[in-house]
Formats: sequence, structure tokens, C-alpha cells
Amino acid sequence: MPQFEAHRRVAHTPEQMFALVADVESYPQFLPLCEALTVRSRKERNGRTLLIADMSIGYKAIRETFTTQVLLKPDENAIDVKYIDGPFKYLSNVWRFDPGDGRGCNVCFFIDYEFKSRILGAVMGTMFDRAFRMFSEAFEKRAEIIYGAPSAA
Repeated sequence: MPQFEAHRRVAHTPEQMFALVADVESYPQFLPLCEALTVRSRKERNGRTLLIADMSIGYKAIRETFTTQVLLKPDENAIDVKYIDGPFKYLSNVWRFDPGDGRGCNVCFFIDYEFKSRILGAVMGTMFDRAFRMFSEAFEKRAEIIYGAPSAA
């Protein structure tokens, strides 16, 4: 039943941050713990995209792969992730990219999960908590690489 929620103000637009997070295939390049990510299927419908993706995570000697359904909703600047299969009892992840005052946006990240195994939960739980805290920073750094550092206005 661990949950993590973060709200960050960033200097990039909601559309830029949405595109950055929606580019799941790039996660292994910059996201903590993510060793691989494979999109199994991609379906476009009514301006939205539904992905089925396998993410492999690793920490020291532990490696796990899990499958999620990722719904990209560019009309709402939102991404909803639902768990399909793997080491979790459940996992739900939500991203929202709301316009900020002036330039930039507010990034809202929420995740709620529980491992099937109490042992795996004990081993991975603390590390996952630290990793989620680093996710926001990892995405912000990635945004600076892709879109450039924010300029002082």
C-alpha cells in the first residue's frame, strides 16, 4: 500500500512535459532503476494512444519485469498507467501536466502500488521510495537536455 505523490513546477510547457513522459521507450536512458522498456503494442484511437509495455527494473542483484497499460491523453495533458502483470499485487500511476502561471507548468505524479511478496516488498520498498523521489528530478534533467535549460526572464 505504499503511495508517493509529487507536485513540481517546471519551466517547460505542459505539452513538452507530456511528450517527454509519453516517450516511454527512452526511459532506460535516464530513469533510475529502469534497465529496459519494450512496447508490445500501440493503438491510436480518437487522438489518444494506448500502449502495452514491459518495464524491467533492477537494483543490485534483484531484477523484475512488469507489464502495464499506458493511456496517453494529449487532449488532457495526462497519462494513466494501469498494472497488468508482474511482481505487484497492484500498481496505479497518474501523470498530470497543468498550465502554470505564465510560462511553464505544474507536473503532478502519483503512484500507488503493493508487491505480491512481502519479502520483495521489504527489500524493494525503501529503494522504490527513494527512486520515486528521484524520478521528478530525472525528468526535469531530461527536459533540459531535450528542450534546453530554462532562460531567466
